[in-house]
Amino acid sequence: MSKTVSNAPEIRGWCPGALRPMRSGDGLVVRIRPGLGRLTQAQLRGLAALSARFGNGLIDLSTRANVQLRGVSDAGHGPLVEALRALDLIDPTTEAESRRNLTVTPFWAEGDGTTEIARFLTEALTAKGAPETRGKFGYAIDCGPAPVLRATSADIRLERDGAGHLLLLADGATRGARVTRDTAADAALALARWFLATGGAPEGRGRMAAHLARTALPARFASHPAQPGMAEPPAPGPTPQGILIGFEFGQIPAETLSRLANTGPVRVTPWRMLLIEGAANAPDLPGLITLPADPRLRVIACTGAPGCPQGLAATRPLARALASLVPAGQRLHVSGCAKGCAHPGAAPLTLVARPGGTFDLIRNGSAADPPGETGLTPDKLKHLF
Repeated sequence: MSKTVSNAPEIRGWCPGALRPMRSGDGLVVRIRPGLGRLTQAQLRGLAALSARFGNGLIDLSTRANVQLRGVSDAGHGPLVEALRALDLIDPTTEAESRRNLTVTPFWAEGDGTTEIARFLTEALTAKGAPETRGKFGYAIDCGPAPVLRATSADIRLERDGAGHLLLLADGATRGARVTRDTAADAALALARWFLATGGAPEGRGRMAAHLARTALPARFASHPAQPGMAEPPAPGPTPQGILIGFEFGQIPAETLSRLANTGPVRVTPWRMLLIEGAANAPDLPGLITLPADPRLRVIACTGAPGCPQGLAATRPLARALASLVPAGQRLHVSGCAKGCAHPGAAPLTLVARPGGTFDLIRNGSAADPPGETGLTPDKLKHLF
């Protein structure tokens, strides 16, 4: 009797960590979640050396402002964790690591409350008795004058309202609760406990926006309106905090990261860029994306085959070949499967790999949406633009 083979991707429902890595086609993916979203020069040099020693020398930037070492072997994982612990990049337990899922705006400034709230929330989430929000459940600390992390995956957000007051906001809601830097962490945990107590995470996982679609938010968490609108993702270039630099597909060779450490501490962003603190000019290093008009910024591509076992085709060579054809202001997402890990949301153009090396085309949708065209070969794709 023949066995039916499914092309549907495996939905794991959780993100890798350092203590709980995820297996991929090129070895273990070890995700490091930097405190305050910041890496010192010593940590940068250490990560570069560890990537070369225990991994395949490639470091990924994630859409949650995390750093991933790729190609780590089973035998190398234990020594790698101890070396990361020495760099102060490891949580005390796997449970604490899974709960401390924070994204911090890279544009924080001294005195705006960001660093204090991030520290208070980190302590609260890693303490005994913290709400067991596992899986992809996360928090965004976005305390600048205007929110910049609305497009970044998070379930509980800390922003400023139109009057400049701190606001605790459930993802998917347009109204939140006013808090202070001293009460924000406790209020965030109270909202997370409400989410769990009202059935937001059946079988241990779930997301806030989906829960709000079927459950009313208590009045105490919906008393003040949030700022309307959403900021556009920033481009490479100077900012008041330093200079933003990008990388093709958000991937950095270990040697480049090591040389980058000479320029200063960095803040990791959810846009697969790094912000070099205090820098006025981009360093002269190969592979950096420093210009807003660089066509490589118009394409998004996951690891694809063979690096990801769920990838049905190579993605990055195709994305690289199509980048210069994508019109300015447009975005092309090339996904190795229907999960769309590199860009879970909608894009103007999305290509999804199919068995046999062909692609489906989805316009103004995500990788999981029905395609408008199917069975496209890479040669045919060049005529789409």
